[in-house]
Amino acid sequence: MQNLQKILGKLRKACEQYNLIKDGDVIAVGISGGKDSLALLTALKRYQSFCDKKFDLVAIAIDLSGGKNDYSSISDYCKSLDVTLNIIPSNVFEIVFDIRKEKNPCSLCANLRRGLLNSNAKKLGCNKVALGHHKDDLIETFLLSLFFEGRLSTFKPKSYLSRVDITVIRPLIFCDEQDIINISSSLPVLINNCPADKHTERENVKKLLEKLNEKFPDCKEKIFNAIIHTERYNLFDKI
Repeated sequence: MQNLQKILGKLRKACEQYNLIKDGDVIAVGISGGKDSLALLTALKRYQSFCDKKFDLVAIAIDLSGGKNDYSSISDYCKSLDVTLNIIPSNVFEIVFDIRKEKNPCSLCANLRRGLLNSNAKKLGCNKVALGHHKDDLIETFLLSLFFEGRLSTFKPKSYLSRVDITVIRPLIFCDEQDIINISSSLPVLINNCPADKHTERENVKKLLEKLNEKFPDCKEKIFNAIIHTERYNLFDKI
């Protein structure tokens, strides 16, 4: 599959450039049910077959709806890849929407979900967690931090979380979202049942970025390169 080969090439580049995977790693792939996490699992499984590093994969799905989501199609897909899927029921939606009644639920939801993912990865003997964040996510997070926090900040390809002794890696960091969309029809993507889906500030930033890229061609690529090439930084130093 040509489209998967394109993702594999970019995944391999990220793994080698940022030393994301080492011999003996046991990597938990966070499965949300969306296209990004399933594309990551698919690419990592293919990469495992020819990578010079020997590593194991497990899949973890945090069911935010307290066990109401139907993961049967994803479970079957994981079996076809010879990867064990661990489904962890949680009451995250209840906490966020019913108990806390959050007006801006994404931050709390993400924190709760990540906490459950990391702690369960540790219980399963994993030393790394792989997330499906791609190039567009990186740029959108940068703009969200700039617009709403007044910070020049975004996530990193690799981060060590000392509190839980887990390293978080993002092997799709060089992949455009369109790369993933191109293979999504072959993946068992779940319907997103989050009440806040398509009604978030991230969605607004995504639309803004699309308009900017139309007006200033390649601006998305230029923003990305400005972020990952630290030698291009020219900001105030601490005095």
